[in-house]
Order: sequence, then C-alpha cells, then structure tokens
Amino acid sequence: MTNKHMLKRQYLETKTRAGVYAIRNQITGRALVAGSTNVQGTLNRHHFELRHGLHRNAKLAQEWALHGETNFLFEVLDMVKPSEDPAFNAVQELEILVSLWRQEIPCHGELGYDEARRVAQ
Repeated sequence: MTNKHMLKRQYLETKTRAGVYAIRNQITGRALVAGSTNVQGTLNRHHFELRHGLHRNAKLAQEWALHGETNFLFEVLDMVKPSEDPAFNAVQELEILVSLWRQEIPCHGELGYDEARRVAQ
C-alpha cells in the first residue's frame, strides 16, 4: 500500500470528537466561541475559509484581513467525554458545554463574533 493510500485510510478511520472551540483576536480581544461534533475539522474549516477570504462571518473576516493571521488564536476549549450510557446525547452535552464556555469567555456584542448557530454538526 502506498503512503498516500495509507494516509487516506488513517484519515477515514479517525474518529471525530465533539468539542467547544474559540477563535480569538489577540488585538481587539473579540472571540468566537462555538461547538462542533467534529471540533478539529471545524477549526480547520474556519482557518481555511479565513485564509482564502471565504469566511461567512463578515466581522471576523474583516478583522482577519485587517490584523492578519498571526494575531488570531485557534483553540479547543473542551471536549465532550464519551459515554457508554445508551441515554447519553453527545449533541445535548455539547450544547451545555458551549453555553458554559460562552459565559466564561466574553463573546457577545462588541466583544465577539456572534453567530446564530452554536453547534456545528
């Protein structure tokens, strides 16, 4: 098997993890705090869209262009802990974690890049 095939196989077999993430502007202090059932993939998407001028959040895209990539911090804040309980709902748990982190990190109004959607699936 070639290295390319092996890498593709590893990628497809990798389990995604749900979690809460933040994108912070280190100049203005503004932040976007949200959650995703694939937290690392979603952070990668944000980074790609910002780098290529395709991001859907106009305020974030504008400040990215103004302040530059080096002034933004991308971080995973928390992960949903897997559970064997059949009644466990990872999306519901993720929504609770997002709510808690949005209280901890100022990310509303002038302090943030509010998005209507909190959890990306």
